[in-house]
Amino acid sequence: MLASMTDSILDSGASVFSFFAIRYALQPADEEHRFGHGKAESLAALAQSAFISGSSMLLIFHSVEQLIQGPQLPSIDLGIWVSVVAIALTLALITIQRMAIKHTDSQAVKADHLHYQSDILLNVAVIVALLLSGWGLLWADSVFAIGIAIYLIIGAIRIGSEAFNSLMDRELPESTQRQIVDIVTAVDGVLGIHGLRTREAGPTRFIQLHIELDNRLSLLKAHAISDVVEAELMKHFPYADIIVHMDPEIVAQVEGSTHP
Repeated sequence: MLASMTDSILDSGASVFSFFAIRYALQPADEEHRFGHGKAESLAALAQSAFISGSSMLLIFHSVEQLIQGPQLPSIDLGIWVSVVAIALTLALITIQRMAIKHTDSQAVKADHLHYQSDILLNVAVIVALLLSGWGLLWADSVFAIGIAIYLIIGAIRIGSEAFNSLMDRELPESTQRQIVDIVTAVDGVLGIHGLRTREAGPTRFIQLHIELDNRLSLLKAHAISDVVEAELMKHFPYADIIVHMDPEIVAQVEGSTHP
């Protein structure tokens, strides 16, 4: 129960952090932040991961101490009913989140949605632990609490790692980069692509690339093809910040390219 309560408190704090971080991250770029405020989400996530790890370590120490001293569980039935109510409330929250994801396709809400799905499993684990303790296996309560704490630490490390990669401007996954190449090279008039650079900051993906065009094209026609490339990318990556540079095909001989 203490592990489940710890996770619930952390979830509440994480959701509050996420709310303010997303609100700030969605603010448009200004004179002091020309690339927007998207990294606010990553900073909040990094702080959350550190807080979750510290709280989980304290929970492990408490559980080990209780395991050594011998646990006393006077109200097992009450604990089970509290867990059942928590599962019901979490299911209601997940349903609301699914509606929000359907209308906004928010990555932050998707991540929160997955985390709350895992909460259901945690509460089921609490019920199992309480039942085993009621049958005389008193060690089960402490052991399950330690297991849940380790699970929280693993999740915190994953969140912290993703936030760190975002702050360090790590490239988007290779599968996403291949998708970008496929989208661009499928546009009529694009002979190749080079100089692809990507990164992500909060809800915004930054995509920069050079497209190779026929040497004889007019600037007006080249610009029109560039507009089509940007429109096609925006269909697959809404709200992305896209920069398309136009090069004559001969440039590929010097800088290298990816041809369709």
